[in-house]
Amino acid sequence: MTSIARSTLPLSGVRVVDFGQYIAGPAVAMILGDLGATVVHIDPPNGPLWDNPANAILNRNKLIVALDLKTEKGLLEAKALVAEADIVIENFRPGVLARLGIDFSTLRKSRPELITLSIPGFASDDELRRDWRAFETVIAASSGVFTDMGLNRVLMGINPSFSPLPLSSAYGTMLAASATVLALQARERTGHGDHIEVPLASAVMEGLSYNSILIDDYPLRYKTQREREIERRRGEDLQMDMSFDDLQEFLDPFYRSYRCADGRMFYVVCPSHKNHAKRCLQALGIYDELVAEGLREEEDTYLPVSQWSSDVSLGVYPLPKFWADKIAARMKDVFLTKTAFEWERVFGEGLFPGAPQRWLKEWIADDHAKAAGLMIEVDDPIFGRMTQPGPMAWLQESAEPMLTPSPRRWGTAKEALALLAGMEHPSLPVVANEAPGGWLDGVKVLDLCNVIAGPHSVAYLARFGAEVIKIDPAKPLYDCWNTVIFGMSHMRGKQSVLLDIGSPDGRIVFEELVRSVDVVVWNATDRQVKAMGLDAESLKALNPQAIFCQLDCFGGVRTGPRTDYLGYDDLVQSATGMMLRFGGSMDTPEEHAHVGTIDVMCGFGAALGIAAASYQKSRTGVIGRPRTSLSALTGLAQIPFCYDYTNRGPFDEPSGRETKGYNALSQLYETASGDHILLCASEVDLPRFGRAEGLEAIVEMAASDREAYLAKAFMTAPAETWQQRLQKADIGVSLCENIEEIRSRSARIADGTPGIDRGSYSFSVFPDHPSGHTVTQLDPFAIRPAVGKVTAITPAEKYGASTRAVLRDLNYTDNEIDRLIASGTISESWSAEYLPS
Repeated sequence: MTSIARSTLPLSGVRVVDFGQYIAGPAVAMILGDLGATVVHIDPPNGPLWDNPANAILNRNKLIVALDLKTEKGLLEAKALVAEADIVIENFRPGVLARLGIDFSTLRKSRPELITLSIPGFASDDELRRDWRAFETVIAASSGVFTDMGLNRVLMGINPSFSPLPLSSAYGTMLAASATVLALQARERTGHGDHIEVPLASAVMEGLSYNSILIDDYPLRYKTQREREIERRRGEDLQMDMSFDDLQEFLDPFYRSYRCADGRMFYVVCPSHKNHAKRCLQALGIYDELVAEGLREEEDTYLPVSQWSSDVSLGVYPLPKFWADKIAARMKDVFLTKTAFEWERVFGEGLFPGAPQRWLKEWIADDHAKAAGLMIEVDDPIFGRMTQPGPMAWLQESAEPMLTPSPRRWGTAKEALALLAGMEHPSLPVVANEAPGGWLDGVKVLDLCNVIAGPHSVAYLARFGAEVIKIDPAKPLYDCWNTVIFGMSHMRGKQSVLLDIGSPDGRIVFEELVRSVDVVVWNATDRQVKAMGLDAESLKALNPQAIFCQLDCFGGVRTGPRTDYLGYDDLVQSATGMMLRFGGSMDTPEEHAHVGTIDVMCGFGAALGIAAASYQKSRTGVIGRPRTSLSALTGLAQIPFCYDYTNRGPFDEPSGRETKGYNALSQLYETASGDHILLCASEVDLPRFGRAEGLEAIVEMAASDREAYLAKAFMTAPAETWQQRLQKADIGVSLCENIEEIRSRSARIADGTPGIDRGSYSFSVFPDHPSGHTVTQLDPFAIRPAVGKVTAITPAEKYGASTRAVLRDLNYTDNEIDRLIASGTISESWSAEYLPS
């Protein structure tokens, strides 16, 4: 890629020094490099600490320099590089880099415009864990990721359950990258740099925040068949021993896989939406017969169930078991009449979500993935022609060069210094003396999004001072399980307006709102964006200074054959191999455990795009259109094995429900107390076992004998004892914690603070939540700036609660507002109850 082409990218001219190892640190720098930054990566003298082909991805667009920071020469060379940088990144244990001589607090005293980023495994103020060997799986175990890992695994009695997805690093990467660029754009206004800490344990908790929320007196209507069966078995002290096949009959018919004529499974994700389930049944040719048998569509599903005309309504999740079984039985028969790829076209062109189950290897070579730029080709100096994940976020008008990144290259410290020193230093405003506020103070955002990814991206922006108005339809398109339950997380810090944008008067209000904001965010396909009049030319006529951010399921830098297909988190898991890996075979696909696995990651990707566009606007005045997609982020979630090249090894990463880890030294073990621990060690750690009481013999043992030895040894003492012994020997280990227990230990009554000073985990209890329920939620605490302010965002208000106030701000009188309510153009509520029962 030529320097001229890279100069069009939004972070062109930004200089980055990357001390990172493993995934998170290098991945943040990779993303900055993809967006145009100039990156120098520092490796130890003997090369990277993680020996994996993924380093070819993580170090693209970088000049790699080997330095020994333990020598005077190496330290001086490193300091010279840092002196030329705008951003410096590290992801070691707290204090490690400072002890080597690179102290961020000292550097920022002399250069307050510098932005420094630390991504430790556990928070620097976490006295218990900060010095642990915080490998990926250790963080996951400590954060409850492997315990109660999805309703399926609980019912099958597989608890804890292992997954090789590096979720902690993936969430940490997107949080850290977005925060760094937000700090960069704020620096354009204030002259201040910042020091940012993003603990990976805190990041994974934010990524899984939809799984840790606790709503007291949770209404029965929202509990799925699986949740009810878990409660029944626990209440009657019955075993969790359900087979995979029996478990399938507890799934909703619009949220499960079906076998097709070619033997491949096809995943249907059509719950909760007013139209999707109906379109699905019509396309399958069974809608009319089901209606004739009594299937109903309630006019108002936001009424309490006791006020419905029947016990069922199509488009509501979950369905009663009688109807779920009846509909699923018919759907099974029909799916056998076509191949999975034929059904993919039926669903995609019919505008309702479904996708074949694919293996990761198939996704990497997929025609759409390559055509859209979700998978790209890079000529790596070691592996040759290599298929890699494409950009995670981009600006539409300048993204083409991101599809041809420069392969990693190696150089000397002298070459690296010349590269950075030869670049023009940015001109910045004089540092103000007043206390700085949030990075997005004064920025107004219009949120048009639904479900999780889009609205979560905007809720994330709110903690940094953005003022958010959320628009939803005057009459809901989604059921209240989807809107209200999810909204308790992603509606925080927002004003809610209910508006019929399609009506003549509603369009006028909508356009006035668009003209009043700085950023518009919508998760929609290109077809929907154009139809709404938010394409580049139409938006320019409305508000030429507005940044429009678009998220979708299958979008990439280029248009591919499935770009306009609809989809959700679970659907993209099936399309990219995640469900087959988790389940282990085409016969046993399983959604990857947690609600919002990719959704939330994609939301952080949208925030990154908005930050990059805001920085570009400040530097050049050019208004960009940021974009990301669920599919784009699956590359990061699977980065240890998401690549291909000639003579690549087999795609044999751990998969299936029986897997316990990678090998004997890195897996889950049961202990004498009945609890499990996660051991994370490698061959280079073997000498350390000589200092671990009760495990000394493994040092000289054949690799084939280790698993049996360790399994027997760990059953001789409780989990806490083994954790103490292994940590004393500086070996990676953690108890398999439970999210519920972490929440219980880490929760306090909400006190108006964001929790960034409370260690690795922090929750707030809202006894006076607007819903009328006591609600416990994770704090907005994973981003910890030293300068910028993080706000404890307010609880989610009832949908429509701010309709009148927002229209008054647009200078509508109460009489005019009443007229719009009477006409159905706007609404102040969807239901009498916040959380309909």
